[in-house]
Amino acid sequence: MVQIPHPDNDKMTVNCAVITVSDTRSIETDKSGRLIQQLLVEAGHGVGAHTIIKDEPVEIQALLGELGERADLDVLIFNGGTGISPRDTTYDAIAGLLSKTLPGFGELFRWLSYQEIGTRAMASRAIAGVYGAKLVFSIPGSTGAVKLAVEKLILPEIVHLVGQMRKSY
Repeated sequence: MVQIPHPDNDKMTVNCAVITVSDTRSIETDKSGRLIQQLLVEAGHGVGAHTIIKDEPVEIQALLGELGERADLDVLIFNGGTGISPRDTTYDAIAGLLSKTLPGFGELFRWLSYQEIGTRAMASRAIAGVYGAKLVFSIPGSTGAVKLAVEKLILPEIVHLVGQMRKSY
């Protein structure tokens, strides 16, 4: 059992946006987007937005800016476009806009992924960080990667991370 250094407010509900980045998926075929929403709701969190967007950097950045302005959202979860193919541009679109990054998220994701899929995990450019007052996660779009990232990394820390962001000094 992992010991938590200090307790969190378990009663906090975090409101999230789920963004699937894909040139081919539709609402009907977006299994990963539905899985993220299901896992968030089952954990007691809210989903205030869900959309599918093409893997176009300008569109991704525009949506990030738009969602970043919404007062009703705490967390933005992008899935898809984190690989190295020419059409995988989510990382490139988001990384430079983050004011703070959480390098441990990508490192832990790749480490856990390595345990499941082996050396192919090195091709993932999963990233997390802060954009304005929002916590942002960008994860691969496969359902296996989504399940791993949400269950093992995002849900265990989402309340703590949002709580840290809400602190004023």
